[in-house]
Order: sequence, then structure tokens, then C-alpha cells
Amino acid sequence: MTGLLATKPRPQSVPALAEEALWRELALTPKPGLVDTLNSGAHRDMDHALFARSIAAIAPWFSRFTELGHQHADKSAGEQLRIIRPMGIACEQAMYAATGGVNAHKGGIFALGLLCFAAGCVKNLSADGLCCEVSNICSGLVARELGARSGAATAGERQFQQYGLTGARGEAESGFATVRKALSGWNGHSLHDLLLRLMAINQDSNLVSRGGMEGLRYVQGYARELLANGWDREALRKMDNALIERNLSPGGSADLLSVGWVLSAIK
Repeated sequence: MTGLLATKPRPQSVPALAEEALWRELALTPKPGLVDTLNSGAHRDMDHALFARSIAAIAPWFSRFTELGHQHADKSAGEQLRIIRPMGIACEQAMYAATGGVNAHKGGIFALGLLCFAAGCVKNLSADGLCCEVSNICSGLVARELGARSGAATAGERQFQQYGLTGARGEAESGFATVRKALSGWNGHSLHDLLLRLMAINQDSNLVSRGGMEGLRYVQGYARELLANGWDREALRKMDNALIERNLSPGGSADLLSVGWVLSAIK
């Protein structure tokens, strides 16, 4: 990665940064409630080896997202979203083929795929520019796909109707506002610190699916307490045990951690 970051990043470097972000996220240990090198967190159907297979399967697609963005940079935002969807689905299928049908990185594909596509669209690469481009591409996405539904077929739709949570769609439409807020207080060194900052503020749909709003508030409060009072690896291991006992996995924050690392690397 040193060669990529020694000079000003180019759009072609964003796919490599996206892959590196996923490997860094996987290696980060201990990671409360999540798959790491010690355990599988609150997941019974996932482990470190499965995540490694998933990353290897989806990484080649990141450069394809960027090339697609370059090809269609002159299209309207609505057209761009329609253009990127089939490639996103194809990337997901590659993941499922590698994991035996287990969803290891669907949220990461969505967020990082959009970032890579945006990198192909922008003329001058910057973290703020990418976030703005993603926001434009996803303009109106929440209203169209969550607000206009009369039924509640998916967990995301149910959470929007019950709690007003917008999930991954809302985060993308906001230009990754949660990530940017967490980055604003981050010193740029410890990924554990950035993960805790994300857990403290992210309206993580994975946590709500597993533990309701009570589960979400528990993890947010726990993360805020560690940030306020200080933490070490032992404190993170205790948090890991607590989340595993409650079957809570902050998978949404893990996805945003990868986005945050890419944006910080570009900055």
C-alpha cells in the first residue's frame, strides 16, 4: 500500500484501497461481536476462513465498478444507479458462490462498490468528492425503496416503518455522514478506536435485527463508555464476550469501518 499512498491517489487506486480495507477489517482483533482471528463473534455460520474466501471473490470486482463509473460518468444520477445495480448483484453472487450462500460482505459490496464507481466518475479524486458523488447517485433512494413500500417484506423496510431507520441506503444517500462524523474525531492511528466511534453513533441495522432497539442502545452505550473512560485489549475482549452472550453483531459498523479506512487513506 505504500506505493499507492506515496503520491496523490488516483481513481485507479480506490479499488486497491477497498480490498485493503476489507483485509484490515478482517485482521482487526479483538472485534466485539464480529468475526476476527480469535473467534466468530456472534456468528454461527461464519469464520475467518470464510471471510477470506469472500474477500478474494469480490475484490476483482472493485476495479470493474471503477471502470463502469468512468464509462458512464456523463449519465444522470438515476441512470448511474440503474447501471451499477446489475454489477452489484453479480458481485454478490460471486460472494455467495465462495461462501456457500453465506452473506459475509453484502453491506461492504454496496458501500465500497459505490465508492469505486464514484471514483470512476469524478475528475479530481478526494474523500469529500467521493462522498458527494455517492450521495448524488443515491439521491432519493430511501424515499423510493423504503418510504414508498406499503408492505414490510425485508428487515430494512420493517425497521424503516417501525423506527425510521434508513440503514445502508440512508448512509449512502447521506454521503456516508456517520463515517465522516466518526472520522472527524479519529486520530488516524487505531482502527479499534475508529470502530468504537462508529459503534457509538451508527444506527446499525444488524444490531436492531438481532436485538431490537434495546440491543442497538446497549452496544452504542458500551462503545461510548469505553471511549470516555479508556480501553485496552482486555476491555475489548470483555465487550466481545458480552456481545456474543447477547447474540449481537455490529456488522453495519464493520462495513463502515472499511469505508472509513478508504476515505482516510485518500485524505
